[in-house]
Parts: sequence; structure tokens; C-alpha cells
Amino acid sequence: MSTKNALELKENIISIMKRRGPSLPVHVAKETGLSILFASAFLSELIADKRIKYTEMKVGSSPIYFLNEHAPMLEKFSQHLSSREKDAFNLLKEKRFLIDAEQTPVIRVALRAIKDFAIPFLKNGQTIWRYYLVPESEFSMAIKQEVKETLLEKEEEKPLIKLKLHIPKKEEKIEEKEMVKEEIKSDIIKLEEKEPRKEKIKKTRAKKTTKKKMPKHDENFFNKVKEWVLKNSMEILDIQSFNKNELHLKIRKDGKDHLLVAYNKKRVNDSDLVKAHKKAKEMGMEYAILSFGELQKKMGEIIDAAKNLTHINKID
Repeated sequence: MSTKNALELKENIISIMKRRGPSLPVHVAKETGLSILFASAFLSELIADKRIKYTEMKVGSSPIYFLNEHAPMLEKFSQHLSSREKDAFNLLKEKRFLIDAEQTPVIRVALRAIKDFAIPFLKNGQTIWRYYLVPESEFSMAIKQEVKETLLEKEEEKPLIKLKLHIPKKEEKIEEKEMVKEEIKSDIIKLEEKEPRKEKIKKTRAKKTTKKKMPKHDENFFNKVKEWVLKNSMEILDIQSFNKNELHLKIRKDGKDHLLVAYNKKRVNDSDLVKAHKKAKEMGMEYAILSFGELQKKMGEIIDAAKNLTHINKID
């Protein structure tokens, strides 16, 4: 293929992408008449020329190629994210900014996975995530608005006291004095009825605040396991379950999915082994066990003995 024809093809691909927006190699191949292999090669050259960009997110095995001005259109591809990643995407899109330290371990892992939509930056020593379409400069304004809304909510919780004092004239009748007393009494009753509601609002807010926080040792346990997984060239696909004692992760190593069962203790016993085996069998995959201590000698001998065991028979 001549240099002239190659340049014409590149310009044609740019025109196609301007018209259709973010595209996959199969779309470019279909409109240019090229094979998918050649279309991918031309897209790679356009990346090298810095004329187009591509996503970390993949549809199938291919990234999405797009022009810089079409970045807002990437939102529609969020449907290809996993369920955990979608939760993080929707939360970040709604809040615009998220302080990393205030998020649950699940959301923190997911934010690091959706690199096309979650952009990190440092502020006062803290990692902040911003939605990719929101500029970093709006962070200070967002904090001020959040403080303002909090103050307004507190003001709304305060009861409004309006007791009208009516001083009757001498010529007014006794019946009118009694009516004034009844009005004041009614206002006081209404005020007293509002108090339980105020307490209820406080309790509800306290409950929500408590729910967001997780025990510190839980998060430390999770982070240590996560660091071990990444250090050993594995990819976290999903968090199956998580508590202070154990963590079940679906991981991928060398292109194969596994179940990793991590125990937050130094001694793993035979019941832990059986429990992990049953869970992996339910999921139809191989499994690995991770703990903070060495394997007991007896456990190691049992595992070695089981490897060479073909079957166990019963004598009638």
C-alpha cells in the first residue's frame, strides 16, 4: 500500500469517527472495507499520531477508540462495566467528587478499575476522585455547597416557635380570655408533637452515618490481601463476600478465573479448607487459600496425601 493511500485511509477513518462517535475496530473495518486486523493497525497509528484516544475499558477484547471532543459520549458504554463498577460509576456521577478514604473497600477497588470515568487527584494529602467530565477546579465549590446544604438541613430541623400573646382589653368578655388561653395551649401541644420527629430525624441521620463507616481492621485486612493479589500479577474480578474474619475474591491469573479465600488469622484448620473447597465447587472453579501464618504440618501432610489418592473403598 502506497504512502498516499495510507494517508487517505487515515483521513477516511477520522471522518468516520467524527460522524459516528466512539468506535470499535469492527465498525471501522465495516465502513472502510478493511479487515479488522488492518483497521486495528491504522487505529494504532492514529493513536501514535495523537489524533485519537482509546479507553482502558474494553468491549469484548478491544478498547473503544474516540476523538477528544467525543469524550462525553463514552458514558453510554458504561453498560459494559461489571455490577460493582457500575455502582461506583453511578455514585461518582451523582456526587461528582468522592473522597477515597470515606468509601467502602468495594467502591475503592471499583474506582481504581474505571480509569476512563474516575480521575484521581491529591488535595490536602487526600486522594480525591472526580467524574471525568467535571474539572478539578470545581472541587472547592462542591465542598462549599455541601457545607451550605448541611447548615440548611440543620436549620430545617429546628422547631419554629410562634406563641402569640393576646392581651384583652378590660371591656372584653371573659369568654374571649378563655379562647386566648386555648389558642396558646394548642400552640404548645403542636410544638411538643414536633419534638419526637426531631429526635427521629437525628436518629435516622446517625444511623446512616454509622452505616457508611467500617471497622478499621476490616479495611486493613482487605488492603493487605489486595496488595498481595496485585503483587502476584493477579486481577480482582469481583468481591464475593467480606467480613472481619475472611474475604472471598474472584480473581484472574494467567487468563483463568479462580476463587481466593483469605482468612484473617495465623492458623488455617481442616474446617477452613473444607469450607473453601465447598465454596469453590459451587462456583465451578479452582481455589487458593491465603492467611497470615504458615500452614500447619499436619494440614500439609493431609493435602499431600490427598493428591495421590485415587479412591477409597469400603469392605462389605
